[in-house]
Amino acid sequence: MSQYSTKSKLHVRIRNFVSWIAPEKKTRDVIKKQSDEIREKIKKKAEDDGVTVTNMPYSGSFAKKNGLRRHLQGETTNEGQDVDLAFVVKRDKETEFAPLIERFKKYAEQAYPDTKITVTKSSVKMEFTGTKLTYDIVPMFATDDPEKQLLIRNNGDEIKTSVQKHTAFVRNRTKETNEEDGIVVFNDCSRLFKWWRSHKEQSTNDIIVLPSFLIDMLAAKALEKAEINTTYAQTLANWFSYLEHVVRKKETIWFDDYYKTPKPDNSKPWNVLDPVMPDNNVVKSWSGWQVDELADWLRDAAEIMNRAIVADLQGRDSDSLEQMKLLFGKIFSSHCD
Repeated sequence: MSQYSTKSKLHVRIRNFVSWIAPEKKTRDVIKKQSDEIREKIKKKAEDDGVTVTNMPYSGSFAKKNGLRRHLQGETTNEGQDVDLAFVVKRDKETEFAPLIERFKKYAEQAYPDTKITVTKSSVKMEFTGTKLTYDIVPMFATDDPEKQLLIRNNGDEIKTSVQKHTAFVRNRTKETNEEDGIVVFNDCSRLFKWWRSHKEQSTNDIIVLPSFLIDMLAAKALEKAEINTTYAQTLANWFSYLEHVVRKKETIWFDDYYKTPKPDNSKPWNVLDPVMPDNNVVKSWSGWQVDELADWLRDAAEIMNRAIVADLQGRDSDSLEQMKLLFGKIFSSHCD
């Protein structure tokens, strides 16, 4: 593929498409303003109720700058972004998940009585129709380390985590690729992976579900081992191919940013270790067939991407476009030129 360049029609199409799915700067400004308002209102309600809020670190894809500005639903899209708002509290007024999440649900309802509010497995979801933004209020317990928190889920799981380090993990990789001339950027490739994930999940009726955190880990491992090319097309082809190999062999995925010795659980079919907490296997609940299914998804994606590249090199633009519609959905053709 030595003749492949950023002048290719396929590269330009993918570049245009990723610009369409990426949040606009003005939207980030709106999110920042609204999220700061929500944080202050909820914090005041909590503190008036005797709950001690020790920190409110920015978290999720908004903080990592690798989120999507719209979401795929079938063959159409919905405008709007999901924003995580972490509230770290002392484990004194409440010590268990259920009463804590109910308290924060009450705070949200008091602060925003006209907003749709629901409880998920680890958050309070607030949906704002005006800005088309959804905020997930995530209460977490503080630990002795100000950069580590305890995330509690409704099934009783307690997961030690670090919002700050997870954010830095992704942003450092984006910064690294952004500083190199002539290559595409990590967070854009992550966005394309997330869009592919959504299209695949919906077209297969959610046979398996890939959380955004898992997508971050897969993209980071592909960056480390398969690197980034000068074009989106070749980068995606390399990443899908490499990851298919890793997942098919059920190789442990881990990173040495914050620890030097992995701790895989050999009783599980596959291990994708949290880059901050080596004891947290992101896919601990997966069965062997789910791992194999993901490997099949990645194999198919690599084959589609390579067919698109060959068609592009041969000047068969319409054939190349048809392959991209298989990968990202029919919506791709409406926003790539």
